[in-house]
Amino acid sequence: MLLVMTAFIAANVPGEPQAPPTEVARTASQEQTKSATTTPPAASKRKISCKTPENASLCYWAHGRLSVWEGTPPFRLWKIGTRRILAIHNGPSRYPPRTVDDFENPEFPAELDRAYEVDNRRHKKATGTMWAIPPPVFADFEICPLEPEHKGWMRDVCIESAKNIFIERDY
Repeated sequence: MLLVMTAFIAANVPGEPQAPPTEVARTASQEQTKSATTTPPAASKRKISCKTPENASLCYWAHGRLSVWEGTPPFRLWKIGTRRILAIHNGPSRYPPRTVDDFENPEFPAELDRAYEVDNRRHKKATGTMWAIPPPVFADFEICPLEPEHKGWMRDVCIESAKNIFIERDY
């Protein structure tokens, strides 16, 4: 431990010239993360608002895995490090869901949609086909609850935004 601290301090001595950062090859997932984080805030607005003045104080950030499950609703988010599974819906204006489309096709933040598009193009280029089911996504999600939490039950939420997006390759 002492050796690590000494090396760290020696590497950051003020006035010492440091090597310029080197450019490394990026994977498709890193590229989509970069493009997702460099977009202007106005471009990431949702059509169906997730965060409203009424629920803004309840929204929080969590690291999780978004994936498609069998059943209703199909999109669910596992909060990593917990046993919690969250059901993904459109937002407060469409809750409770009124149509099958509200259940099966929730609106995602623009940065997550862009990441899905980039990965789907990469997948089509590599395999010649597009995905039938979107692959799992690991990210930091801004989650807004749509109902109170009940122990042992899936909580209905919507996703306001996402950052640090990584799409798992399924082939």
